[in-house]
Amino acid sequence: MGLVSQAVHDGGRHVIGVIPKTLMPRELTGETVGEVKAVAGMHQRKAEMARHSDAFIALPGGYGTLEELLEVITWAQLGIHDKPVGLLNVDGYYNSLLSFIDKAVEEGFISPNARHIIISAPSPKELVKKLEEYVPCHEGVASKLIWETEQLGYPQAHEISR
Repeated sequence: MGLVSQAVHDGGRHVIGVIPKTLMPRELTGETVGEVKAVAGMHQRKAEMARHSDAFIALPGGYGTLEELLEVITWAQLGIHDKPVGLLNVDGYYNSLLSFIDKAVEEGFISPNARHIIISAPSPKELVKKLEEYVPCHEGVASKLIWETEQLGYPQAHEISR
């Protein structure tokens, strides 16, 4: 993510990095770019990142990427946010995951409308275009519930600007 942060910063945009305090000695190994916010833990990190985001984009990655991706998809399904969730599907990296999700829709585990939470494209330019055109079409399962988001400082769905 360092290269992405640097490119965004070099492009004149504001960069906010959010990191759990316990990971700071291990992960901050050099000069930081932009603003760095230290938080208590991983869940608070995700809530803080969500608060400052206009959209979520997953680049090819491992377990951490997958965990964060599935959480923001779940938050959208529950109605906690209505921001677009994008997969940068470089060289078909996410094809197997998308097939799994399509199978879950086919088997009735995911509603067809909720399938549209996820947007994918093979190039950054195409993905950004799709994210800009995104209109939520799924029903929040529990959009009237506040959950624990207030405790984490995450705004209620009606307070989120798109």
